[in-house]
Amino acid sequence: MPAQAMPIAKIGGSCPPGYSQQGNMCVPRSGAKATHLKVGGACAPGYAQHGEYCVAQSANAKIVYPRAGAGSCPQGYVTHSEYCVEQ
Repeated sequence: MPAQAMPIAKIGGSCPPGYSQQGNMCVPRSGAKATHLKVGGACAPGYAQHGEYCVAQSANAKIVYPRAGAGSCPQGYVTHSEYCVEQ
């Protein structure tokens, strides 16, 4: 199942591409790609950095979320730097 565009906290000066600012949130517009906050130095595979965000490079990007501290990722996900990436 590809990652879906969801509202995300606004960090820094602007929202990522395809998102509109509503208060302190960035809300996806029609056709927006999945986005998550950048953790550490780089984005997960399939995502490109845009300011403080990592934006999916395609509509079929895998689900990615920040890994909790030094913990491991759950079944069905692999560790990639600071992220858990759907297999």
